Amino acid sequence: MLNMKVPARGAGTAFIATIAITALAACSSTGTSSSSSSTASSGGAVPQISADAFTADFSAMKQLTSLASQGKGMVGVLLPDTTTSARYVTFDAPYLKKAFEAAGLDSSKFKIDNAQGSASTMQTQAEADITAGASVLLVDALDSGSGAAIEAAASARGVKVIDYDRLVKGGTKDRTYVSFDNVKVGQLIGQGEITCIADWKVTKPNILVMDGDPTDNNAKLFAEGYNGVLKPHFDNGEYVNVGEPAGTWTPSVAQTTFAQQYTAHPNINAVVTPNDDNANAVIAYLQSKQIPAKTFPTTGQDASLSGLQNILKGYQCGTVYKPIYFEAQAAAAAALYLRAGVTVPSTLVNGKTTDDTAKSDVASVLLTPLWVTTKNMADTVVKDGAVTSSSLCISQVKDACTAAGIQ
Repeated sequence: MLNMKVPARGAGTAFIATIAITALAACSSTGTSSSSSSTASSGGAVPQISADAFTADFSAMKQLTSLASQGKGMVGVLLPDTTTSARYVTFDAPYLKKAFEAAGLDSSKFKIDNAQGSASTMQTQAEADITAGASVLLVDALDSGSGAAIEAAASARGVKVIDYDRLVKGGTKDRTYVSFDNVKVGQLIGQGEITCIADWKVTKPNILVMDGDPTDNNAKLFAEGYNGVLKPHFDNGEYVNVGEPAGTWTPSVAQTTFAQQYTAHPNINAVVTPNDDNANAVIAYLQSKQIPAKTFPTTGQDASLSGLQNILKGYQCGTVYKPIYFEAQAAAAAALYLRAGVTVPSTLVNGKTTDDTAKSDVASVLLTPLWVTTKNMADTVVKDGAVTSSSLCISQVKDACTAAGIQ
């Protein structure tokens, strides 16, 4: 989110998923129940780990080896797709695998699947995991309707649930949510826009505010963050809010939307874009109009290769970097606690997230995002290995890389 999601499936899909998965819950005879307690299932002391303990070398996961040995059942990981963001294949899947293995969990005790953009495929994968005896499902749902159906079936069988990266609205009551602080993500985007407007000396800023897909709860939280930061500037007349059209996570749609808005409002000279892929689509359009660098602020999220290169080129103000190795370790840690039949400790669960559909607060592990510009790119995404200097510093940005201290 790098929170890029496909558009939500219709109500019919969610309804079918509910029927099919509920039927499985009623008919299947497998599944592992786990109850919460203050000690692990073997009676040993429960190791404590904090939300800020995770590092790039995964060493913190070694604190949880006792949980891995004491737990029962399999952890089923359900990832959404391979098209809306490269993160799920490039980062999430290998990092989750590394986190489980660093804690000593045998590879036969966890399974990572990708739904390839299909809610029905994720449903089938969830059914297979439950049938195989999963005690925990870690779900990054394609949409809340199908996600809630999967979680309801899991809960009915005593399978614990973790919402990974994005909250499933209307999900099961006792789930745990693991993500970055998404309101903070939006605040970083909003403040990045403000700083860039000043640095690039944009006079009379007329800002188009673009959002992510409205069915994505993360997109709602991002918008809450950046709209809150920008509102005082709109209210006092320093900036003009040109509009906030319907959101999307599909770059081609974002480009069409921006082109329509720019044609209707040629005074637009800045735009809030909620992720790097949408920003890249907008930047391509701006370049087709010969808009020069460092004159038209755009924002981003995900620290993608294209986003980082657009920053170096002077077409994007910055990007929100969410080290996925933090998120993967936090999710794996939560899964190991639940698999061992114990409550995820308060040292790890550091917040709550409101589920407006379920009208409840969800215990949450909220990790801290970072705003990346040319000033700290070398010491963050490059140092962490999120990108390599060789892939980043192509000929068009070679000089900018050198200026930014990227070798």
